[in-house]
Amino acid sequence: MTIQTNINRIRGQIAEAALRVGRKPEDILLMAVTKSVGDPQIMEAIAAGVDILGDNYIQEARRKIGRMEKTIPWHFIGHLQTNKAKYAVQIFDMVQTVDRFELAEELDRHAHGAGLTVPILIEVSIAGEETKSGVSIAEAPALIRRIALIGGLKIKGLMAMPPWFDDPKRARPFFRILRELRDRLIEENIAGIEMKELSMGMSEDFEVAVEEGATVVRIGRAIFGEREQTK
Repeated sequence: MTIQTNINRIRGQIAEAALRVGRKPEDILLMAVTKSVGDPQIMEAIAAGVDILGDNYIQEARRKIGRMEKTIPWHFIGHLQTNKAKYAVQIFDMVQTVDRFELAEELDRHAHGAGLTVPILIEVSIAGEETKSGVSIAEAPALIRRIALIGGLKIKGLMAMPPWFDDPKRARPFFRILRELRDRLIEENIAGIEMKELSMGMSEDFEVAVEEGATVVRIGRAIFGEREQTK
């Protein structure tokens, strides 16, 4: 199977899932996750029409972006240490994994230094798993209100990763939790934020995520196959 074939299949699955719940397929963006993916495969994915590229590692992304023309947005989707915030601001069009105020402050400092406003998503721990990053559901509204006062950042929505299940349908309640949190935040009408984006759903469960309101799905293995280490 080629990368083009894989992307065409995923696009079809996204469309079917969207239509099942009365959504427009064009409202869902397809991100190709490039962690440990070689440059030729990334270029194939761009040519095949993915909407966004996402990477988990600053150093790896710097190398990739430096070697190829940046023709579509790149988003950071990994755990971001505060000492790497400078590079995230320089490299990426969005940081999807802001989960603490200290990180927001550091991103803001470098955004101001570069004369930029950085779009971000707030990463939420929807299952309370200790092995995954994210602000808790209970603490997310207060964090968002606080970050909303920072001038160099623009909150665009929420991001989350549910537990892994053999049956993707078991992830549905977790996706629903994120959507319901988003809806509550919209009702609060917090000044200076948008709550349009829900980044949720990966290779195993993206159809369920689309049914539950995802606006960005983050797909790696289903596009590129099993990962090989980048040379």
